[in-house]
Amino acid sequence: MYEGAVQDLIDELGRLPGVGPKSAQRIAFYVLASETEDVTRLAHALTEVKARVRFCEVCGNVAEAERCRICVDPRRDETVLCVVEEPKDVVVIERTREFRGCYHVLGGAINPIDGVGPEDLRIRELMTRLGDGQIEEVIIATDPNIEGEATATYLQRMLRGMGIAVSRLASGLPVGGDLEYADEVTLGRAFEGRRRVSD
Repeated sequence: MYEGAVQDLIDELGRLPGVGPKSAQRIAFYVLASETEDVTRLAHALTEVKARVRFCEVCGNVAEAERCRICVDPRRDETVLCVVEEPKDVVVIERTREFRGCYHVLGGAINPIDGVGPEDLRIRELMTRLGDGQIEEVIIATDPNIEGEATATYLQRMLRGMGIAVSRLASGLPVGGDLEYADEVTLGRAFEGRRRVSD
């Protein structure tokens, strides 16, 4: 335990996701050893992001205006919608340069243990977007874990009978992985998602 401001900083840093007590302590002492200008820049960046950044009114992605840069891009295919859990997922998919459609960010995944149900996500907004008849395909790109699968299953049920093609991102063995280290679920999905390479 440290005194006053140092312990307060360690406590606050420890509340960040992925930052344990030792990491929080390391970061706090790094801040203490840093130049005042560096710490001021960090503090300014933190306050600026809270003051200027919001969530896009259309898709829920991060934006500095009412709509994000993807939603205002006229080159995007507005008939294909990729549903993701978090804004960080949009960034990952955009890096592939394979997807040219639009996005819908749910703001999380169904997780009854943490008290997160469908009503806590942006599913109502998704259904409103789908109601105008413009979207022809929905790609569900939730995480391949228990919460992501529960969310995907819920969405598939909700979208059934709407006349919209629904697909799920393929999952299976990673490139460079070994079969002996794959769990049964991953290996099972790899078999389900296999594709023909010759006739």
